[in-house]
Amino acid sequence: MTVQDTPQETTQVDGVVLTETAAEKVKSLLDQEGRDDLRLRLAVQPGGCSGLRYQLFFDERSLDGDEVRDFGGVGVVVDRMSTPYLQGAVIDFVDTIEKQGFTIDNPNATGSCACGDSFH
Repeated sequence: MTVQDTPQETTQVDGVVLTETAAEKVKSLLDQEGRDDLRLRLAVQPGGCSGLRYQLFFDERSLDGDEVRDFGGVGVVVDRMSTPYLQGAVIDFVDTIEKQGFTIDNPNATGSCACGDSFH
């Protein structure tokens, strides 16, 4: 009798998605900066009215436990502690008369504050 190797379950950043619109905006911003060594980092930090707050910024660092995905040449990085909070999250970019900026649609957020800046 032989023991079969079973694939290990991983908590990849599979659910974190960068939409095509958001990827194009990130590329445009990086082109303006003249940098090709930066990636988009999405993190969750304590704070805000509801307990947790998103951080979305360009980062050149590589931290232990980072999960990295590529979306058409745009690297998206999520740190080990933030990964469980961001499974299934979608990063998009909206540009309307009412609002302009990146949005995060996170199915793990059970609620958010009135201003939409934090979640729980």
